[in-house]
Amino acid sequence: MTRLPDPRSLLRRHGLHCTYSRLRILTLLRGSGQHLTATEIHACLERTGDGHRSATVYRSLETLTALGVVHAVPGPGPTRYGITDEPHRHTVCQQCGRVADLVSVPLVDAVNRIEALTGLRPGTSGSLLVYGARSGCAA
Repeated sequence: MTRLPDPRSLLRRHGLHCTYSRLRILTLLRGSGQHLTATEIHACLERTGDGHRSATVYRSLETLTALGVVHAVPGPGPTRYGITDEPHRHTVCQQCGRVADLVSVPLVDAVNRIEALTGLRPGTSGSLLVYGARSGCAA
């Protein structure tokens, strides 16, 4: 994946105002390297002293997702949000809901082949999702 642009330039490129909550959410997602739930984002902002009302976090995430700045990954459990500058693939654990970027070249090649064979394309999350159970979560 490419290096992510700074939050201000990302918002400007999408024609959005650089509000404090949008900047903080994007900075948090960019720095975390993870896909976080809205509740996790809200809790992280509270811990750093940047408390926002949860409604503000949800509204900001809705706006950022609708305009393609952030992608939403539905899982089992709550939706998780990530930030990237390009469409990509994710794995989603059906047991714990953990989301990870699919970066292994052979696996990416396999998913590309699945896309070619089935006609499936990245959805609203900005990616094609691969669901399964992580070995640590399998029952």
